[in-house]
Amino acid sequence: MSLSDTTATRIASLGSGSKGNATLIASREALIMVDCGLGIRDATARMARLGIAPDALDAILLTHEHGDHIRGVKSLARRYDIPIYGTAGTWLGGKLEPISDYRFIVPEKPFSIADLDIDPVTVPHDAREPVQFVVTAGQHRIGLLTDLGHVTPHIRQRFTGCDALFLECNHDLRMLAEGPYPFVLKRRVGGDWGHLANTQAKELLAFWGTDRLQHIVASHLSDKNNLPELAFDALRPLLDGAEERLHISTQTHGIEWQTLS
Repeated sequence: MSLSDTTATRIASLGSGSKGNATLIASREALIMVDCGLGIRDATARMARLGIAPDALDAILLTHEHGDHIRGVKSLARRYDIPIYGTAGTWLGGKLEPISDYRFIVPEKPFSIADLDIDPVTVPHDAREPVQFVVTAGQHRIGLLTDLGHVTPHIRQRFTGCDALFLECNHDLRMLAEGPYPFVLKRRVGGDWGHLANTQAKELLAFWGTDRLQHIVASHLSDKNNLPELAFDALRPLLDGAEERLHISTQTHGIEWQTLS
C-alpha cells in the first residue's frame, strides 16, 4: 500500500494495556501494525476511526506471543492476506501455524518493509523469543519499548536517539504492592522478566534525555495497578514544560495519529 499522498511519518495506537495492544506506523510508502491483541471486529472498528482499512496494512510485526499482543493476528492475516513478521519463538509459543505468510525474523538482525528499516531488539520478558522494535522512516527514528521487566545496557544503547517513543509505564509500585493481584502475579509483573514501573520508565527517559523526542507515548498501563495521571506525573518533570509531547495510550482509545515533523 502506498501512502504517497503524504510525506509525513505518523504514529498511532489502537489501544494499549493488558486487554490488547496494537500500534500503527505510517510512512510515505508503508503502513504497518505492531502487534494486534484486539479481536478482529474491535481492531477493524478502531482502524476505521483512524481512517484506515485492514487491507491497507503492508504487514503486522509481532513482539511476542502473549494473548494481549496476538489475539487478532490469525483472523486479520487470513481475512486480509497480511504478511506477519515475528521470531521463531513467537511462532512456536503463539501456535501460529495456521498463518500461511509468516516471515521469520531474527533478533538483532535488521530488515526492511518498503521505506521502513526495522531493527528487532532483544528484551527481557517472560516469552519464548521476545523483541521490541526500532523503526526508521527517512530521518525519523521510532522506538517501541514495552513488555520488559528491567532495563539493560543493551536497551539503553539501542533505543538512543529516537524522535518518537512508545514507552512502557505498566504499574505504580505502591498500587501493585497494595492491589488485588495474588502474590505470585505481583512478583511476576514487578520482576525482572515482567513489566516496567513508572519509576523505571522515568529513569530510562532521564538517561536518554527528551530534547530530540517529538512524541512520548506512555504505554501498556495496567488498569489495576496504575492510573494515567500517575504515569503522566512521573514523566512530566522531564519535559521542560513541553507537556504536549506526552501522550497516554489508553486501553479503550489508544492515541490518535501523531505526525513527526
